[in-house]
Amino acid sequence: MLRHFPEATADSAHRKRDYAIAAFTFICVGASALLEIRASVETQQVLGAIAWICLAGLLLGENRETQMQVVIAVVFATAGEHFASLYMGGYTYRFENVPAYVPPGHGMVYLTAVALARSGFFMRYAKAIAVFVIGVWGTWSLWGVSGYAEQGDAVGALLFCIFLAWLVVGRSPMVYLAAFFITTWLELIGTAVGAWKWAAIDPLLGWPQGNPPSGASAWYCLVDAVAIGGSALVLRGLRRAAHWLTLRRLFP
Repeated sequence: MLRHFPEATADSAHRKRDYAIAAFTFICVGASALLEIRASVETQQVLGAIAWICLAGLLLGENRETQMQVVIAVVFATAGEHFASLYMGGYTYRFENVPAYVPPGHGMVYLTAVALARSGFFMRYAKAIAVFVIGVWGTWSLWGVSGYAEQGDAVGALLFCIFLAWLVVGRSPMVYLAAFFITTWLELIGTAVGAWKWAAIDPLLGWPQGNPPSGASAWYCLVDAVAIGGSALVLRGLRRAAHWLTLRRLFP
């Protein structure tokens, strides 16, 4: 059932770059949350420009496949933000917009999940980390449907079950596990400062959901899955297009 989990080995490399990417993104999330408390739309645009520069800098040291995954993650997540927030009303940002820092922020969050997933620590303790995530996330989800929570969270419990299925059958379980840490930090701090707020009743299912839902990380895992699965197809298509253009130049 856990065939896609790496085997624990003592020689798993600890690359400083992986931990630096993660630390940088965690700090950026915290800093942007503090700035968001009194930020104007103009400030959000400045934060967005800074986030794009940071993302571009982080990607300089990555291979083409990872860079393409980040591009796909940004495009897919941004489209999802407009649908889920502006159209569906599943959650609402302070100015009822999609802040300028959100698209590059998704790129940084995805890259952080990839960096942690391939880090020596995660590779060595993969199954122990899985147990920890399932325990914490599962407890949070159970609390949401226990009747003791101030705001019910049936949606979070459903998303947690979906996450478990991905974790068992998915080809990139380490990325999903790593995404839990950065996205949970992101959601908790973002909702705490009021950068956005989740609707008490999910507009699609009509079920109660927390602020944030306990299973919010599952949405980010969906972005990860699309990015990982789509990058190979896009790169293959680009190679074929480049080959076709070369042939056209050689044989007009």
